[in-house]
Amino acid sequence: MPLNNNPLKQYFRRPSIYLKLPSGGKYPPNILNMPESGELPVYPMTAIDEITSKTPDALYNGTAMTDIIKSCIPDIIDPWLISSVDLDAILIAIKAASGGNDLEIESTCPACSDSSKYGINLLLLLTTLTAANYENTMEINELHIKFKSLTYKELNQTKISQFEVQRILAGLESNTNTDDAIRIEKTQLAIKSIVELTIQLISNSIEYIETPNSKVTDKEFIMDYLTNCDKQSYIAIRDFNTKLKAEAEIKPLAIKCIKCSHDYSQPFTLNITDFFA
Repeated sequence: MPLNNNPLKQYFRRPSIYLKLPSGGKYPPNILNMPESGELPVYPMTAIDEITSKTPDALYNGTAMTDIIKSCIPDIIDPWLISSVDLDAILIAIKAASGGNDLEIESTCPACSDSSKYGINLLLLLTTLTAANYENTMEINELHIKFKSLTYKELNQTKISQFEVQRILAGLESNTNTDDAIRIEKTQLAIKSIVELTIQLISNSIEYIETPNSKVTDKEFIMDYLTNCDKQSYIAIRDFNTKLKAEAEIKPLAIKCIKCSHDYSQPFTLNITDFFA
């Protein structure tokens, strides 16, 4: 019997909330199917989604997030190509739609050192998210540099590479039997890899660099420029990109200590490993 004729279909999950993406949802049709309302229907997680969110290998390589996104927001056709500026909003919306509108966090007051738990209204948090303005270019040494947000695929690949380098460094620190000369050599190689990863991350964040005579979009050329430009230019480009990314990040939470009533800010970042726990 065809599944389309399932008499239980009317009891399937339905959208719990509707999400307006910070970016405005301006994606090609092969990435996102945006409804005319401009808001994406968000479904609660299924039992399979819950299991997926707790599978270490799937969390590590990113497939857990893409599978959950496709399940809960079917209009997102290719989560790998979703802009990083929309990822936080997507995760928060899925959590809220799955019955977790109030997220509990633990915070320590800097004034009295009291550690207490506080509730965050995720729907209210969603209204505070904004996209960075990537329309303006940066001018430096006759160059006009146009930045872009990373896709989830680019972001995930970078995180995997960073994790591997950090794992190597942690192994060197814990292995006291390693010869000092070998330890120094491997540490220097790991540090070099971190620098190269940082440059690659910035390179991936650049859409093009326009010279007085041409517009350069080739990633190898851009990477080569970032590797060989002077230090002041590199720092200026790095800081400009960092400032752009900060515009789209979740702002620190305003917390009033329940013990001493001290007002302070608490940084808040999303981690899929414990966000859906």
